Amino acid sequence: MELLNIYGVLCAVVIGIVLGLTGAGGSILTVPVLVYVLNIIPVTATAYSLFIVGVTSFMGTLRNLRNHTINFNLAYVFGVPSLISVFLTRKYFVPYLPEIIYQTNSFSLSKDFLIMTFFAFLMLFSSISLIRGVTYNNSSERKFNKLFLFFEGIIIGFATGFVGAGGGFLIVPTLVIFANIPIKNAISTSLLIISIKSLVGFLGDIGNVIINWEFLICFSLVSVIGIIIGIWLSSFINGNNLKRLFGYFILIMSITIILKESFV
Repeated sequence: MELLNIYGVLCAVVIGIVLGLTGAGGSILTVPVLVYVLNIIPVTATAYSLFIVGVTSFMGTLRNLRNHTINFNLAYVFGVPSLISVFLTRKYFVPYLPEIIYQTNSFSLSKDFLIMTFFAFLMLFSSISLIRGVTYNNSSERKFNKLFLFFEGIIIGFATGFVGAGGGFLIVPTLVIFANIPIKNAISTSLLIISIKSLVGFLGDIGNVIINWEFLICFSLVSVIGIIIGIWLSSFINGNNLKRLFGYFILIMSITIILKESFV
């Protein structure tokens, strides 16, 4: 497996650990790793990311089922519109975007540049909400606005489908802020939503993207090892500190991608 070098293996383990710890971040790491470390083109990388994050999150969900921390009602209300939206985005929107979206004598906006910069700005927005505007608590669950979360699911499904992200970095803050559920429940519910949504989104890519199945399966299996480690580690780390640190990590990643794309 030429693509899966030692750096790829290490990155795959880290991706799994981050998913297990936070219920998010798999795609934030996966897309840059595939593009910048393994030199896979962005459109293909976003498709691969959906499969890798989907499989890894699904294995994490199986472990969380034993802890009874998944809110299935929220997963249904938020997850169903999200997975429909991500499938339609991957199947009918992304493939029909032209390679050069806009061009003048002095400027050219490519499809790859748009995907990566949009991804980076999503990360930037999420990092700010994690660092400044989110308070994680362990209070009991309260009522939530189902209609609002339904439309939030559609919007996040489109946004994450466009960039090939599982969307945990948007889902976890949304569940904590607007559904008022404890952080552990938000992380577990996020993994369930991510696993279904990502794999459904990947189905939209089949036929539109040439897929290296050997590489994809090997990378995913290594990430599964990481998520098992991450879920185990999560029991030793305070949720408030974890999310704040993760917010700073996302901020650094987003700025790095923006600078890299702007000066390439």
